[in-house]
Amino acid sequence: MSETEGGAGGEFEGLVAVVTGGASGIGRAVAEELTARGARVAVLDLKDTEFTCDVTDDASVRRAVAAVAERYGRIDVLVNNAGIGAAGTVADNDDAEWLRVFDLNVVGIARVTRAALPHLRESPHAAIVNTCSIAATAGLPQRALYSASKGAVLALTRAMAADHIREGIRVNCVNPGTVDTPWVGRLLDAAPDPAAERAALAARQPHGRLVSAQEVAHAVAYLASPRAGSTAGTELAVDGGMAGLRLRPVGS
Repeated sequence: MSETEGGAGGEFEGLVAVVTGGASGIGRAVAEELTARGARVAVLDLKDTEFTCDVTDDASVRRAVAAVAERYGRIDVLVNNAGIGAAGTVADNDDAEWLRVFDLNVVGIARVTRAALPHLRESPHAAIVNTCSIAATAGLPQRALYSASKGAVLALTRAMAADHIREGIRVNCVNPGTVDTPWVGRLLDAAPDPAAERAALAARQPHGRLVSAQEVAHAVAYLASPRAGSTAGTELAVDGGMAGLRLRPVGS
């Protein structure tokens, strides 16, 4: 997926959105949803896109953002979705892996936002949505590094919202639970018993299943929409109730 032309008559009609990590998974679903709602969408990713971008490389980011602005003449919405997972306890990843994950998941957001800010400041409906995670608000086993990076994304989202709200730029984040994406599929495939692991991941979410990428995309579209003009500095959970619900065991 490279770029898409928005449909007529949607709430994003006339607006241009940039989606990082938009070639697959949640990012692809977000790009498709924003397009369906009228946006012109530029996908930034490492491959399978016209706007090739490595969010760990400042020069690559600046080239990609400049190319989008030149093509469309504006940038109104930025979805910072590019990220990477990590498994294990605090002892299971070396310093290099900690730095690699933080560089992509956290500093990557800063790089892309920094490059896009001059264009967003010119928009009458500027919005930034960061992809965070349930891991930022719930202690999950075997996710120390990933949780730390997403906790940083949550804090960064709030700080960005405070910095830029008076410039007319709203900043929010979406906190998905376990989403049925290719990355989760690869984790399941590597498990000793993939079926049992999938069942366990589904069961820990109160509604009893994995979250779909399309459900996350709907939440991102809400936060990015001009109709959400008074929503800023918040995190929207899309997790089947995992963050806030405490159900009794089945049969009790």
